[in-house]
Formats: sequence, structure tokens, C-alpha cells
Amino acid sequence: MDRGTSTVRDGTPSAGDFGQRLRSLRVRAGLSQEALSHAAGVSVRALADMERGRTRGPQRRTVQALAEALGLDDSEAVSLEKSAAAGRPRARAATGAAGSGALALPRDIQDFTARGPALAGLLELAREDGPGRPAVTVVTGQPGLGKTAFAVHAAHRLAPHFPDGQFALDLHGMDPEPTTPRDALARLLGAVGVADAAIPSGTDDRAGLWRSLAGERRVLVLLDNAADESQVGPLLPGPGPTLTIVTSRHVLAGLPSVHRTDLALLRREEAVELLIRIIGPDRVRAEAQAARDLADLCGHLPLAVRIAGQRLLSRPHERLGKLVARLAAEGRRLDGLQAGSLRVRAAFALSYRQLPSDSRTLLRRAALAAGADFSPETGALLSGLAYDEAVACAEELTDAGLLQSDPAAERYRFHDLLRLYAAEQVDAEDGPGVRGAALDRTADWMLRRATAAALHFDVDHERTASPSDPDPDGAPTGREEARAWLEAERAQWLAALRHAHDAGRHRQVLDTAEAMHWFSDLNQHWEQWVEIFRRSADSARSLGSRQEEAVHLNYLAWAYNLCVHDPHAALTAADGALAAAVECGDGLQQGWALGYGAGALHRLGRMEEAQARLREGARCLASQESPQSRLAELTMLNSLGTLLRQTGRPAEALEIHRRSEGICRAGVPGRTEEVIALYQAVARQQIGNDLAALKRWHEAEAPLRQALAAFDAAQMPIWSEQARLDLGQVLGALGHPEARGTLLSARDALAALRNPRQAEAAEALAALDEAGTGTGTGTA
Repeated sequence: MDRGTSTVRDGTPSAGDFGQRLRSLRVRAGLSQEALSHAAGVSVRALADMERGRTRGPQRRTVQALAEALGLDDSEAVSLEKSAAAGRPRARAATGAAGSGALALPRDIQDFTARGPALAGLLELAREDGPGRPAVTVVTGQPGLGKTAFAVHAAHRLAPHFPDGQFALDLHGMDPEPTTPRDALARLLGAVGVADAAIPSGTDDRAGLWRSLAGERRVLVLLDNAADESQVGPLLPGPGPTLTIVTSRHVLAGLPSVHRTDLALLRREEAVELLIRIIGPDRVRAEAQAARDLADLCGHLPLAVRIAGQRLLSRPHERLGKLVARLAAEGRRLDGLQAGSLRVRAAFALSYRQLPSDSRTLLRRAALAAGADFSPETGALLSGLAYDEAVACAEELTDAGLLQSDPAAERYRFHDLLRLYAAEQVDAEDGPGVRGAALDRTADWMLRRATAAALHFDVDHERTASPSDPDPDGAPTGREEARAWLEAERAQWLAALRHAHDAGRHRQVLDTAEAMHWFSDLNQHWEQWVEIFRRSADSARSLGSRQEEAVHLNYLAWAYNLCVHDPHAALTAADGALAAAVECGDGLQQGWALGYGAGALHRLGRMEEAQARLREGARCLASQESPQSRLAELTMLNSLGTLLRQTGRPAEALEIHRRSEGICRAGVPGRTEEVIALYQAVARQQIGNDLAALKRWHEAEAPLRQALAAFDAAQMPIWSEQARLDLGQVLGALGHPEARGTLLSARDALAALRNPRQAEAAEALAALDEAGTGTGTGTA
């Protein structure tokens, strides 16, 4: 009897015809193609191709999945596999092009971890049918993200959907001589059974034949380690059932109509899970915190975590904490992240060596930038490149996976380990002389720009001899742009200030810190003001200027009082400022020093001493004629009134604050209405608080609302949120429906600003809830 049509006793076709046999078994099981597809994890299109005979010899794992879904017993499963094996092409000797065995998928990694969403995206892609289905997916990301491991794991998971074969080809994109498209096509054509003699000689003809054959088969192709678009383009199939996975360290942005899988760093818990899978749960459980610290020191980079895990696996008695201690030292971290042939440094070096000279320079010099990210301006200054050249290089480095670009601003950042590698290259290739010159050039430019930008906020700006910006055409114009630049580049200009101070450029340090004086009021939550004014006071001392020393010690006392809430240090700085001011006869600075000292004493609970200093400061300032003295006097009066209210004398406080408001209404010669409006807002805030202390709730609401509106308009959150808290407490006393929302907003904002009054806001909310009404604690 003909083997192709013979039957067994149940009427099922014999092993000779896989497609007919599969259809008969499916019908016997009462399953539709859709139901069997779902149960076996094989696409409907693949099943249809098998049953029609277009796919005669699916892979063993596909047959196993079908047998399990059909509920076949062992003998039936063996018979189904035999029918599939009969339809598979016979292996042939490879004389020129490699046979399919040479392109078999690499071994899957058993401890593969995470990447669930990315895998799900590829599985969904494999299930799609129709002409609109992307036939190519590109997997990209920085060195060490595990692109190849992900692609191999995905290929094994996708294998049942591609019964005509799965092939993997390393394109050696990071080698000095990557695989040519012509050679790669020869290997692919050989893998699908084209005889050596039948393979065309030209690249275009080979590409055409490959597209034709791939368009007829459900084949999965992994093209690993691609160099660029010109290498990959000829290898891509046309429309059809084949799926191609391309991995590359470059984004390959020039490839049209492709699906993209951009791998990110692992989350901390995923990095710890990878450690568990490598060295086992017992060791990780025994040192849970050390495991988390190790994940952090590896920067959650899969390659680094794997190396750490493999190193620990080879040393079963070594504690995780020991490796953590070694990696904690930045200078030894890359040395510690190597296990056998696996080395983080080598992965970075592979990409670095392929960069053009300018891009290599930018990458390594950018490691000298301060802060979490850097701007093209900083990159240009450090590398010695023109701005446009630096932007082009930074974009090239981003495309190469060596930098990450900010999604909204034109800024770039390193992975922590890559920054360490780049810094090593500065030492190796540039040396201390070139490094020092780059830092000097950058610091000088940054301080000149920071000084010019900060002067936008100085009330004396129009009468101050402003230093020219180092790049007038690109300089911030107006307060909003100046503020945005100062905030974005805070780490960089602060590093420049440190550099100038350590280099003995004390005049430049003083000029920059002085320009920052008014700007600092907008950002009282920056703890860095302590360091800035400590360094500027030291520079004044180094220059022998007692008057400037008094000024900057007063700024320092302000920073200790309001930015880091350290009244002991504030009192020391204020006393130093007072001594310097008395010695040089500067009455204005004496008044300020008395006021800042009083603020510190107030916070220390020494109320009588604080009140005495405030009264003395107000008298000292009232006797002087300058506009600066009037503003200082306003500050003293507002502080004195606040102290009187807090010591149980609200009526006296109200009188003092109304006097302060009267000075503001009369105006201060030489000062803008905008500046006076802020001082008036402070007086009104305190008047509202005085009235509240006197339980004159209805009268208190209006001045507090006026103060809040003024602070909000000036974009001064540290002031506006405290006024919001004061208003919320008054509204609560009035039983006003806005009370709870106002207090909630103030509490959250004060917490974000790290202001101690956040506790007061929380207490006010609790009191509101305890009252039971949800809106107020009483009525007038």
C-alpha cells in the first residue's frame, strides 16, 4: 500500500502526510484552528500553512506543542513527529555557504530575568497576520543591556510560531571588519536549502532571491550585532510570514517600517531577582540589603549584575557584603566587575574604539561634567569643540547607545558605570595638563554666564556694572530664561565656583556669589547656598576685605537660618559678620548681622536676646539714609513683630507690622514697585497672622489672601506656601469650605520644599478632621 495514503484503524492518515494527519487529529479533537492555535501557542496562519501542505516539516518543538494541545498519547505523538521529520529538508554538506546547522539559535539562558513587556510585544507581533504586520523588529540599547540575550530568549519563545525554521547570524558589527551583506546573504540562502551553485554572485541578486524565499516561509531570523543600516537593509525580507529580529548598539534610525524594542535598565527588584537566579535565594536572603546595594552599584545594568553574580557563584563562601565594599570605591568598581571573560570595561571599550575622534573626545571629557546630566554647552567647553560640533557628537553618541538624551530638554546623561569608564579614558589619553585646561576653561565660562544670569534678579542690576556674558548671542534674556538656565545648570556652575575658589580666583568667586544674592531668595530650599556663601566669605577673607567678609558672612547666616535650619551655625556666622562690620564701620551690615543673629536666637528659643537684637538692628538702620537700609529696616520690623506675636504680644506686633506696611506704601526711593510689593506682602502676611492671634478671623483673611497672591505672582514658592498655610488656618477657624484644600496643598508643597512648617500644616489638618465638620474648627 502507498505510504502516502495508508491509514490506521481510526481512519487517521499515516505518518507520510503531516498536513492531512494534523487536520484529521484536530477535527477528531473537536478543535477549530483558532482553538488549537491558542492551546499550542502557534499562530492560525502557521496552522493553516501546515494543513495545506505549505509547511511540510515543522520543527520538533512545534510538533511537541501541537501534540500536547491535541491530547495525543505517546504513540500518536511519536507518529506525528515522524510525519513532520519526513517533510524536513535533509542536511547537506556546506562547501561554500553554511548549512542551516551553522545558523542554529544559540543556547537560551536559563536564568533569563525580566523584560516581560518587551517579550509580550514580540509575541503579539508574531501572532499578527496580514500585509500591515511589521516583518522586522530592532532591539537597541546601550552596551551591557543584554540585547543578544533578550533576542535569543525571545527567539526560543517565538519558535513555535515559525515552524519553517529559526536561524541566527552574527553580523560582527563591532568588529574592525563586519560581515558584508553579500556574505551574510550567502549564509542565509544556504540555511534555507539553496545549493552553493544556485546562489547568485551579486549582492542585489542574492537579496532578491532571499526576499522571494523568505516571503513563502514562516521563518524567524535573528541578525545579531548589526553595524548599520547599509549592512542590514539587504538582509531584510519583503512582505510575508518571516520575522526578523535585529540587535544593534546603534538605533538604526534609517530603517523604515520596523517595530522597535528599546531595552531599559533593570529595576532594582529585577536586578536582585537576577542575582537570586544566579547564586540562589538562600545567599540573597541572608544578605538582603547587600544584594540591593550590589544591584545599585552595578547601576542595574544586566551585564554588570550578571558579572557580579557569576563572580559570587564561583566563590560560594564569599559574602555579598565583601563585594559591595570593593565596588563602593569608584576607582576599583570596573576592576571588580569582571568574571572570567565577562568584563564591563571590555563592553564599553568595544563601542568606544569605533567612535570618530571628536566623539571619543566629547564622551570622555563629558565625564568631567558635574551633576547627573550635562548640556551641549558644557560638552563643547570641556571637549574644546564648537557648539554645533558638540551637538552632532552628542547625538551620534546617543544613537550609539553611549549617552541617553533628556526627553524634553537638550541635555544628556551617562550610565554611572560608563561615566567611570569615560573618566578613565581622560586619565589615559589626555593627562592632567589637558584635563586641567578643560576644567579651567569650563569653570570660567560657567561663572561668567551664571553671574550675568543671576544679575537679572538684582534690584540694583540697572546700576550695576554687569560683566558681559561669554556668549551674548546665546545668553538668557529676561528673568524666566535666566532662572531656567541657573536651575538647569546649578550643579555645573556650583562646581565651577568650587574650582575657582580652590584655584585662588577669589574675586570671581565673590562677584558670582554677590550676583546670586537676590536670586537665592527664590530658592531658599537649596541647601547649596550654605556652601556658596561659605566659600565667598572665605574668598573675601583671603582678599583682606573686611567689608565684603561682613556681607558674605551675613549671606551665610541667612543660609544657615533658612536653607538648612541650623541656628547654631547661623549665630556664629552672624556674630562674625557683626565683628567685621563694626571693624570697617559699615552700619548697613551691622544692622543685617544683628537681624540674622536675632533670627538664630529666636530659633534657639532665646526670645529676650532675639528681641533686643532686633530692636538694636532697627535703630541702627533707621539712622541711615540709603535705600538698602530702608529695606533692611523693613525686614527688622517684620521680624520683630513676628517675635512679639509669638511671645504673646499680638497687639504690639500688629502695631509694628502696620508701621512696616506704612513704609512700603510711602515707597523707598531708588527701589522698584515690584520689590516694594514683596516687602508689603510680607507685612500683610504678618498683619493677617497678628489679627488671627487676636481672634479677629474675618479681618485676617483679606491681608493673607493679598500676601499669597503677591508671592504666587512673584513665583516664590517658599514664601507663598507658608502664606497658604497661614490662610488655611484662618479659613479653618472661620469654617470656610476652602480650608481643607488650602491646608492640604500647603502641607504637600512645604514637604516638597523640606520646610519645617510642614509639621504645622499636618497638625492643622488633623485638628480640622478632629473637629468633625471637615471644613473648620470654629466660627468668629
